[in-house]
Amino acid sequence: MLEETSGFQYRLMENIAGYGLGGSTVALFARVGGGIYTKAADVGADLVGKMEHDLPEDSPRNPATIADNVGDNVGDIAGMGADLFGSFAESTCAALVVFSSEIKTDGAFNAEWGFLMYPLLITALGIYGSFITSFAATHIMTVDQNDKIESTLKWQLIISTLLLTPLLYVAGAIALPAGSTFESYCNKGFICALVGLWGGLIIGAQTE
Repeated sequence: MLEETSGFQYRLMENIAGYGLGGSTVALFARVGGGIYTKAADVGADLVGKMEHDLPEDSPRNPATIADNVGDNVGDIAGMGADLFGSFAESTCAALVVFSSEIKTDGAFNAEWGFLMYPLLITALGIYGSFITSFAATHIMTVDQNDKIESTLKWQLIISTLLLTPLLYVAGAIALPAGSTFESYCNKGFICALVGLWGGLIIGAQTE
C-alpha cells in the first residue's frame, strides 16, 4: 500500500509539472509570435502610409492597418490570455506541489486528499466570484464613456477581492483535513492566500 501511494504521488506530480510547462510553452509562442506579427505589420503600415502617402497613423484608407489590428488582437488579446493562463497554471502547480509535501506516504492518502484539492477549490470558488464581478461591470457600472473605463476596472478589482476574501476561508474549511490540526492548517492557508489576494489589490491600485 505504501509503495502504491508513493508511486501515485510521483505520477501525479509528474503530470502537474507537465501541465505547467505546457501552459508556459503555449503562452510563450502565442505572446512572442503575436508580438512579432504586430510589429512587422505596424512598421509596414507606418512606413507605407506615412512616408509614401502622407496618411495618419491607423488611417482606414491604409489597407496595412488591417494587418496591424489583427496583430494587435493576436499579440495583446490572445497572447495576453495565453500569458495569464501560463501564470495561472504555474502558480496552481506550485501550490499543489507545496501542499503535497504535507501528505504522508503511510497509506492514509485518501484522508489527506484535501491538501491537493485546496488550491483547486480556491480557483473553483473564484469562478463564482468572477461571475458576480462581471455582472456588476456589465449591468451596474456600465461603461458608456471613455472616462468610465478606469473607474470600472478599479471597482472590478475591489469587488473581486472583497468577494474572494471569505471564500478563501470557506475553501480551507471544506478541503483541509479536520481534526486537531484543522485550525492550524486552515489559518495558515487562509493567511497565505489572503496576503497574495490583498497584495495584488494594493499593487494594482498603486501602479494603475
